[in-house]
Amino acid sequence: MKIVTGIVLILFAASVAKLQAEPLPDTQPLLEEGDLAAKQVAGMHRYLDRELTAAPAKRDELWKAERTSPEQLAKSLPAKRDRLRKLLGVVDERVPPNLEYVSGPGKPSLVAEIDGCKVHRVRWAVLPGVEAEGFLIEPRGEAKANVVYLRGLGLSAERVPYDLELARHGCRVLMPTMIDRNDDLSGNARLKRQTNIPHREFVHRMSFEMGRTLIGYEVQKVLAAVDWFESQTPRLPIGVIGYTDGGTIAFYAGALDPRIHTTAVQGYFRAREKLHEEPIDRNVWGLLREFGDAEIARLHPAGRLHLLCGPTWPIWTGPVERPGRRGGAPGEIQEIEVDHAFTPEVTRITGQPGDGAAGTAGRFRKEFMRDLGVWVSDDFQRESAIKYFMLNPKPLADPEYAARHRRQFDQLVAFNQKLWRDSEATRKEFWKKADSSSPEAWEKSCDWYRDYFHEEVIGKLPEPTMPLNPRSRQVYDEPKFAGYEVMLDVYPDVNAHGILLLPKDLKPGEKRPVVVCQHGLEGTPRRTIEEENRPVYNHFSRRLVEAGYIVFAPQNPYYGLNEFRQLQRKANPLKLSLFSFIIRQHQRILDWLETQPNVDAKRIAFYGLSYGGKTAMRVPAVEKRYCLSICSGDFNEWIGKNVSVELDRSYMWTHEYEMYEYNLGNTFNYAEMTYMIAPRSFMVERGHDDGVGIDEMVAYEYARVRYLYANRLKMPDRTEIEWFVGGHQIHAKGTFAFLAKHLNWKP
Repeated sequence: MKIVTGIVLILFAASVAKLQAEPLPDTQPLLEEGDLAAKQVAGMHRYLDRELTAAPAKRDELWKAERTSPEQLAKSLPAKRDRLRKLLGVVDERVPPNLEYVSGPGKPSLVAEIDGCKVHRVRWAVLPGVEAEGFLIEPRGEAKANVVYLRGLGLSAERVPYDLELARHGCRVLMPTMIDRNDDLSGNARLKRQTNIPHREFVHRMSFEMGRTLIGYEVQKVLAAVDWFESQTPRLPIGVIGYTDGGTIAFYAGALDPRIHTTAVQGYFRAREKLHEEPIDRNVWGLLREFGDAEIARLHPAGRLHLLCGPTWPIWTGPVERPGRRGGAPGEIQEIEVDHAFTPEVTRITGQPGDGAAGTAGRFRKEFMRDLGVWVSDDFQRESAIKYFMLNPKPLADPEYAARHRRQFDQLVAFNQKLWRDSEATRKEFWKKADSSSPEAWEKSCDWYRDYFHEEVIGKLPEPTMPLNPRSRQVYDEPKFAGYEVMLDVYPDVNAHGILLLPKDLKPGEKRPVVVCQHGLEGTPRRTIEEENRPVYNHFSRRLVEAGYIVFAPQNPYYGLNEFRQLQRKANPLKLSLFSFIIRQHQRILDWLETQPNVDAKRIAFYGLSYGGKTAMRVPAVEKRYCLSICSGDFNEWIGKNVSVELDRSYMWTHEYEMYEYNLGNTFNYAEMTYMIAPRSFMVERGHDDGVGIDEMVAYEYARVRYLYANRLKMPDRTEIEWFVGGHQIHAKGTFAFLAKHLNWKP
């Protein structure tokens, strides 16, 4: 019996080896082994690492003309500041300057008076419904300068800050409360949702989708303070000083507004090519194409940017998971020192690595105040060091902090929620150039939107120029079909691969339609082919090839948990995204499919589930060679799905931090993505119990699609939605009939 078993195993192994040794015609053998999906993601990381390493040199070339002379630099600054404002989302008009002293029953606005300096609770107007709150410290005697002081990580947020040196020397100081990195507000008790997402990330997520950033909002608060300072008589020089997170805001504010005479930054300035390792609230779409910290420094008045060299305040190691509390994106703030070789000529650096903290900090503040025209004695540095070590009084606890911080947090959340509620009207205005007088006119007018979507929202990688270099091996030999694993080159280290299924009854020269069947999150092509214990994909690739279609099941790179999510983090500052790669991969797949002898290039359809449904909305919107698209288990009122804090299945409660796409809310919801697919055929497959959305939201968004096809383009037969009793799965009934109808194929 053992001998027979051994013979069977040897024969089986030999047949497998023979099967895998037979590539498709005109392809080389595919010899790559192991987890091809994980290797695909790793290759994209290497590609992005090279691009990040190359980014400073590319920026140097971009700024080459501006660096030829101070005059040329000054001439270029207004346009560069405008571009940086847009990237940060500093796009909303501020309300007229207005500062109020905050008091209530038994709570005067005056908190304390120390050395003749009066500390008041104040608030000032910023945007509609958004105020800044904090402290105003009035100096004894006449003010000589105005300062915005931004306290950051490591400075106790629960205490009134009494670093009064600025006020003692004659500065009027405004100190706004910043959003902190705790997570107690990042939830919704009514929905029984609570996360460990830091407050800064929580606000950032929804802001990013709506074309804003938390950095931008806090810069607006600083600039609103500048507005108020400018409205006072007499006008005085204005400075901004900040530490760690406060240094971030000070750095950007001083770059954007020439009214700020001088800026001092501690614990932020560094090379930013590893931005993906920092907290996600620092993620800025497209930033590194034009602006690293050195380039942003050049936007400051020459010699008026002060950088403190030396360790920062205590580090932050990222969100902490605990029972029932998860979702925060990885990222940390490390101790850094200013790199003298990296700093541009317009900056002034205080201290050397290893200098004593107190004395260096004293010299830093002295230089900052002297830039503002505030007299500071030469002994200030020594006095500051003595106070630091011996005389620094214990700060006074501020019982109002928690309520004040909550108001700041709630106002920014509410502002973003209103942006979402108003976004349909914003998108309607954005889409007013589309011409629906005929299907042909519509398709032509959508070319502009298609290019905008690819360049400004998805991020456009260069056209691939490498040979396809197809490699293949046979992996299925079934009664009705054969299957081949295929790999194609896209860029160095970046490939496209998947499984091609060919019916065995194909005749020489016969042309058949193709269905590209796309898996979902953490999936592989085989998941769409092989039968499952609990049907999700319902082996729809196998069923379609057995019905006579040619099928290609690609491997998409949303695989490997945080490994692929960090691709998004690396890509975003380069004005790229995960779908920048996916679009080019599908382009190469289509290039190759069109060369296959039995493929009808005019009848290539796309059908995807879940993340594959997300792909079904984005790839055919750009790639017009897909004649038809079916979105299963994903179609939604997508902006609300990402932004809403009142929806129990919103991505605001999950670990899927890569879902957010910059300014998508004001440009392309799922209806608008479908507009770019029209007049090609489009279908939605929706299970009533599919947890990715709710029927009401899906129906509302689809009604806008139906209106375009049926009422405006007069093509009602080209779009359908199938509702079925079930959950997150391929139903494979109405969609199969839709494929047969629009691909003109009788299974």
